[in-house]
Order: sequence, then structure tokens, then C-alpha cells
Amino acid sequence: MAQAKSTIGEILRLFLRLGLTAFGGPAAHIGLMEREAVERRQWMRREEFLDLVGACNLLPGPGSTQVAMALGYRRCGWIGLVVAGACFILPASLATLALAWAYVRYGSLPQAQGLLYGIKPVMIAIVVQAVWNLGKTAFRRWPLALAGVVCFAAAIAGTSPIDVLLASGALVLLATWVRSRRASAMSFAVVPASAGGGVATAAGLSSIFLVFLKLGLVVFGSGYVLVAFLKADLIDRLHWVTQAQLLDAITAGQVTPGPVFATATFLGYLMRGWSGAAVATAAIFLPSFFMAGMVGALAGRMRKSRPAAAFLDGVNAAAVALMASVVISLGRATLVDGWTWGAGLASAVLLVRYRVNATWLIVGGAALGILVHRFAH
Repeated sequence: MAQAKSTIGEILRLFLRLGLTAFGGPAAHIGLMEREAVERRQWMRREEFLDLVGACNLLPGPGSTQVAMALGYRRCGWIGLVVAGACFILPASLATLALAWAYVRYGSLPQAQGLLYGIKPVMIAIVVQAVWNLGKTAFRRWPLALAGVVCFAAAIAGTSPIDVLLASGALVLLATWVRSRRASAMSFAVVPASAGGGVATAAGLSSIFLVFLKLGLVVFGSGYVLVAFLKADLIDRLHWVTQAQLLDAITAGQVTPGPVFATATFLGYLMRGWSGAAVATAAIFLPSFFMAGMVGALAGRMRKSRPAAAFLDGVNAAAVALMASVVISLGRATLVDGWTWGAGLASAVLLVRYRVNATWLIVGGAALGILVHRFAH
């Protein structure tokens, strides 16, 4: 497998393209990155990629964005991390900013139902392909496969993602330790459950920075967990935006490619215009640049330590199980008729069997979705 370092130009082109086409949320983003970094470019083995994914899932902030940054770090050091992160974040932030401008000027978001209608089945197929590929590595031994099944059931039952990851890592570490001690009995435990309008009050730039910096430091799970934190801070505590504005901001974050955390750009614009958008965006993503660098530097060393490697194996199994649970939850909301089922199944076959470039499927799905939605309505 090729191990030569990448050029900055290669990193820039790849993550800019992903930033422009990576619809569908964190699991879909990771699926696209796995396809590019492991299969097409052979930057690393699938086990190494899984280690990055598992470690990034343990961090607060936008998980898929941190995977992009960690990949950039592994290929070209800190400058690669900055370029990969910026190229993945900026297209989403600029697209969301354009929607925020249109929202403020015209009082509503441009219609995007057709776009989502066509793209979402394709993104589900991309996640299916990633689960299939990564699962072959993550579940390579029966204890890891068992951990994956338990984690999948826990995720479907509503257990917090961070609880699933930590508990799986701890259980696999314990099982490895017991096995190394040649114990005669082994016990297994189940993963524990854990539990348009005007702005109400003015928000200063320093206050916006601190609030969104805090969100970048404390939001675990995925971009969708961010919604609960946004409601608690911006609506319930600070009264900076209304419920309707928050829902529209979330919609803007979903219909644009890249990280869902770009919702911060929309909200920042609503509160303080262009400067508010820039400050909110910078603040929420800033912690990730440092944390992803730490993952990029330490993930390889963790694999050399037997206890750390066992813990990481458990986390990786849980991460793939969480991705599989996303297929179920998104599938219920997305595959609603014959056309979406057909598009999803056809995309899965083209990706897994014929290895068609996912970018073309996304573009084709978007175009067909707009046409089908227009004629159907």
C-alpha cells in the first residue's frame, strides 16, 4: 500500500470536493471519506481509518469534520489538517450563509424539498456501503461482533452515543484483559442506558463567540445532538432567536453539504449579520482543529499499546454499530415511497457491486429528485 505523503494540492482538491458534495450527515460523510482515503487513494489500511473514526467519535464537536482534519494531519501535518478542515467546512458555511441572507431578505428559505428528496436515498446507500466495508474490519473477531450487536441494539433503544462508545471500549478492554489472564470464566454486560421573526434580545460578538465556543467543546454524539444544545442556550436561556428561526437554521444546515455544525453560520447571521456569521462559525469549529490534531498524532501510537488497542477495538465496533443505527433511523424518514426505495436500493447496488463514483450518484440523485418532486406536486 502506498505510504507517500500527499501534497497540499491533493488534500485541497479532495476535501473541497467533499465539502461541496458531502450531503447526508456525519455517517454519510465518513462513508465518502473511507471510499476516498482507503479504497481509491490507499492512504491507509481500513483498520487505521477506523482508529481515526473511533477516536474522533470520543471527542466533542463535529465528528466527521474532525475525521477530515485527522486525515489531513496524517497526510501532511498541521498544514494538511488546516487545509482539510477549512476546505470541508467553508463550502457548507458559505452555502448556509447564502441561505441566511435569502431568509432575512425574503422571509423564507428557498424551496429545497426536491433536493433532499433525491439526495437522501443516495446518502443512505453510502452509509450502507461504509458499514459493509468497515464492519468487515471492526467485527473481525466474534467478541467484537457481539459488542457491535449489543451497541446497535443500545443505539436503537436511544442510548447516548458517547455512552455506547465508552462502554463498548471498556467491555472489550476488560474481555481482552481477562483473556490475557487465562481466566476460566468471562462475564458480559449490556451497555448502560443514559439517561422568520425578529430576535428577542441583542447578542454581542464576544457573547456569540463564547456561546458557540462552548458548544464546540461540549456537544458529543453528532451534529444532530447540537440541536438540543442550541435550543437550551439560544432560545430558553438567552432568547437570541425564536423557535421558528432555529428550525429554519437546522433546515439550512441539512440542505447544504458538509458538517451540520454549519447551522452556526446561519444563526450567527441572524443575530449579528456578516460579522456574527463569521464569529459563530470560527468559534464552534475552533476546538476541533486542536483535538483532531491530537487524534492524528496519537491514533497510531495507541494501536501499539495492547490495552489502548483493545479499548480502541471496542470503540470502533461501537462506531460502526452507530452508523448502522443511522441507516435505520434515516431510512424510516427517507424511504417513504416506491421512488425513494428504488433510488436507495439502486444506489447501494451501484456502490457496493459496481463501485460507481459516489459524487456522480449524489449529483444524479439531486437532479432526479428535483424533477420527480416538481412533477409529483
